[in-house]
Amino acid sequence: MSKFLWKGLLVSPAVLAATLVVSSTALAAEQPVEIAATGQAHQLQLPGAATEAAKSETAAVTAEPAPLASNLTVETIDKESANLYEGFANEPIAPVAEQAKAPENAVAADLSETKPAVAPANLSAEQPVAEQIPAGAPANLSETQPAVAPANLSAEKSVAQPEPIAQSSDPSAQPQAQSNVLEQINQYSAEDSSSEDAAGQVTSVSQLSDVRPTDWAFQALQSLVERYGCIAGYPDGTFRGNRAMTRYEFAAGLNACLDKVSELIQGGSRNLVTREDLASVQRLQEEFAAELATLRGRVDVLEARASELEANQFSTTTKLNGEVIFALTGIAGGDDAEGREADKTTAFGSRVRLNFDTSFSGEDLLRTRLQVLNLGSFSTNNTKTAEGELRFNAGPFAEASNTVGLDALLYQFPLGKNTTVILEANAGAADDFTNTVNPYFDGDGGSGALSNFGTRNPIYYLTGGSGIALRHQFGEKLELSLGYLAGNAANPTRGNGLFNGSYGGLAQLTFKPNDSMALGLTYVNSYNFVTGTGSNASNFPVRLGSFGLDSDSNLPVSSNSYGAQASWQLNRRLAIGGWAGYTNQRILSNLATPTGSVQRGDQKIWNWAVTLAFPDLLKEGNVAGILVGMEPRVTSSTNRTLPEDKDTSLHVEGFYQFKLSDNISITPGLIWLTAPDHNKNNSDLVIGVIRTTFTF
Repeated sequence: MSKFLWKGLLVSPAVLAATLVVSSTALAAEQPVEIAATGQAHQLQLPGAATEAAKSETAAVTAEPAPLASNLTVETIDKESANLYEGFANEPIAPVAEQAKAPENAVAADLSETKPAVAPANLSAEQPVAEQIPAGAPANLSETQPAVAPANLSAEKSVAQPEPIAQSSDPSAQPQAQSNVLEQINQYSAEDSSSEDAAGQVTSVSQLSDVRPTDWAFQALQSLVERYGCIAGYPDGTFRGNRAMTRYEFAAGLNACLDKVSELIQGGSRNLVTREDLASVQRLQEEFAAELATLRGRVDVLEARASELEANQFSTTTKLNGEVIFALTGIAGGDDAEGREADKTTAFGSRVRLNFDTSFSGEDLLRTRLQVLNLGSFSTNNTKTAEGELRFNAGPFAEASNTVGLDALLYQFPLGKNTTVILEANAGAADDFTNTVNPYFDGDGGSGALSNFGTRNPIYYLTGGSGIALRHQFGEKLELSLGYLAGNAANPTRGNGLFNGSYGGLAQLTFKPNDSMALGLTYVNSYNFVTGTGSNASNFPVRLGSFGLDSDSNLPVSSNSYGAQASWQLNRRLAIGGWAGYTNQRILSNLATPTGSVQRGDQKIWNWAVTLAFPDLLKEGNVAGILVGMEPRVTSSTNRTLPEDKDTSLHVEGFYQFKLSDNISITPGLIWLTAPDHNKNNSDLVIGVIRTTFTF
């Protein structure tokens, strides 16, 4: 039998090296030994020879470790390491001479024939036999003893580490077991020797090209790479230690290290954890016991608070966010559109928006906005022109009130991977579905520019109301925006509704070659819409009274508008941009009034602007902006009954948005209008604003 085993062992040189020191006394007597597994409630009974090739320092016979669960916790690792360390700490290391005196009557009685021991699949051939086990070991061994090999080793007897089994093998299965032993030994001897993956694995910190011994974390990285093997770096051989780590990378690295630590603790690795390692772990646990307890307490508190929030949350699907504007405004001097000195009254008002953002799938959005504003418009009471109108007041030629009303109501959802559909139920606007290409200025009144004109190209105001829109991405650089909005979609009377009343259709291609540059090409077709910016002549269909035409009716009008917008952030503290817009406004019918008449015809309207922004000026989060442009101006018309603007007015605007905190900002600014209403006979207007914005 021993010759047969010896011939089998010749197949595996790796295991033969592990059997250099074996107990000859035990082999001569051919008495089996029963050894208790460390940390196991049951005993391991050996069906063959009684001794094993012990691993360095430990000689602990362990059961096959269970696979590590993917959700291994720190608490589990601590418990396992503590138990294993306790076994090492309590382990008596007796001299060989004392161990030789162990009683011989402890031999297991149920084994009558010596069989070759079975080697487990995870046996490491590289582990030396450091100590020896006595020929006779107690049958109910409760503590792990160092293995001792007797001196009279027989050349034909070899002992392998026992396979972890719960009871003696069936004698009828012993020949098959011997065959399996040889197969397992051969398989183990070839294990890892031909692995293609092992050849490319990072095993030394020197293989990482961007890691230097002078780096402050070099020793820690060296330990993780060379000792624990849980840091592999990137496929190009770099570690990129100065790059920010994503949560995915953190999870992958932590999981790899936890797998390795668990493997070391359970003894399933070739590089078994040493007694010094376990002592260091225990010492660190003792030193940081207070900190760990504090951390555990904080986690418990956070869990309790999270449970309380979940129990008392407003909604499982809806989030509330809001914006409140307090604004102090006034006219410092100048004439209105009629050539009279504008009132210099100082006004203080507000605008409040509450957004209820709801998501049902995590990718869609239902927005319900409540709004109230009480700041009156300058165009109605002071300037008599839409030039210089503020973005956060009642709007051009409108009256303010403190009535809470439903403002924006929309629902957007993805349609495929690259398309988003937006359904506008109320107060829809172009910026809901398209990029206005005016960063740092288009904050819709709450941030950025102070005026309607400074916020975005005026042709975007030629659509609004209720309808449908979509955005489609052609890769990362090109986007198509399409939208159709009706001004009186909810009104079922004649001349109104979704298709018979006022409407605006918009199409835009937005090209972004990189993160710092954008270009937008826009087309808008509208009916019975005006921009609400620029001169009275450009808003002629709704401003008949300013030209002495006594009529309560508005002229039907259609328009085709074309715009080009661009922005370029030169560096993190400087961005330039601008736009140009052209509108062909067509009066669709004649109108006779007691004070005059209007004939159908066309008006050509131009506008342009150049912007300059200074992000993070003086402090991170602050923004300074300067804008110079021409608000919509009628450059020509097809007949004398349609007004033209003979002169050119410039709109100059400057602001500095100072960030007090993440939720509060103060923006002082000035708006300077030369030749108001594009009339050089009017003195320049200067409008001052101090805007305070609260967000939550």
